[in-house]
Amino acid sequence: QVCIIFSDFGKMQNVCNLLIEKLGTSVTISPPHFYHTPEAVDTLRRQVCVAAVGNTRQKAQEVCRLFGQSLGKPLLIREEETKEWGGHIDSHLSNSPDSLTLQERIQNATAYASCKVFAVFEIKGKENRRKKLV
Repeated sequence: QVCIIFSDFGKMQNVCNLLIEKLGTSVTISPPHFYHTPEAVDTLRRQVCVAAVGNTRQKAQEVCRLFGQSLGKPLLIREEETKEWGGHIDSHLSNSPDSLTLQERIQNATAYASCKVFAVFEIKGKENRRKKLV
């Protein structure tokens, strides 16, 4: 028995297909087991927070443009709330992982995260922009 850990789903499929092609019925490939390393979850949290800050800045810029102002530097950025959750298992599905389709396994193993941030930005008036151009 050989156990292989892949970090790339596409590579896993390619290797499984190659083994089946070359070894035929002499090889049995068990269904994959999906999981996230703590490092991957930390990376997801950081990416979601950075995206939330970027979205906040973009919305603030749009509001400033609406009022003829320009957005300045951030004065305060605070992470208010972070949520994480996994995929769902429908009640009609068996609890046995072997009975799930590959798509259901992927859905159950998919990690989601959201982040709520509070940000305060400096707002520059029209006169500040004109002075800098002169």
